[in-house]
Amino acid sequence: MTHLTKEKKLQIAKRYLNEMISYRELANQVGVDHSTLRYWVLLVRYHGDQAFSFPYTNYPSAFKMRVIQFITEKNYSIREASAIFHLPDPSMLRKWKKTWETAGVGALEPKEKGLSIMTSNQRKNKDKSNSQNPSVEELIEELEYLRMENAYLKKLKALVQKEQSPTNIKRK
Repeated sequence: MTHLTKEKKLQIAKRYLNEMISYRELANQVGVDHSTLRYWVLLVRYHGDQAFSFPYTNYPSAFKMRVIQFITEKNYSIREASAIFHLPDPSMLRKWKKTWETAGVGALEPKEKGLSIMTSNQRKNKDKSNSQNPSVEELIEELEYLRMENAYLKKLKALVQKEQSPTNIKRK
C-alpha cells in the first residue's frame, strides 16, 4: 500500500459519504483495508475537513483515562470513541484499554523517550564504579590466592576423609 496524504484520505472518505458505494468496494479500488476506510469515514463525520490533522502525539494519562471511561460508561466501540476523541488510530485506544485492564491507571503514564540525562550524581557514581574495577594484575593475584585456598581446602577434606575411613578404625 502506498502512503496516502491527508488530502487523499479526506477525498476518499468524502467519496464514500457522497456516492452509493460499499466500504469493501471503495477500499479495494483505492487499495486500503475496509476497516481503515470505515475509520476514515468516522473521522470525517466527527471532524470534517480537519479529520486528518491530529493535534497531539503524546497524550497525558488523564486524557487516556477519560477516553477509557467514556467507552465503558457510554458503551461506545473503540473505533467510534477513537474517532470522537480524534485519535490517529484506534489501535492506540485498544492498547491503552488493555494496559489499564492489566496494570491499572499508573501504567497509562507516558514514558520518557530518548536517552536519559545523566546528572552529576550519576557521573560521580559512575566514576566511583570505574575506580572500584580492579586492574588486570590485581585480578591475577586474586585468582592465584583463590586457587591456593581451593587446593588447601581439597587437601584438608581428603585428610579428614582419610582419618574417618573404616580401614583406620582398629578392631578388638
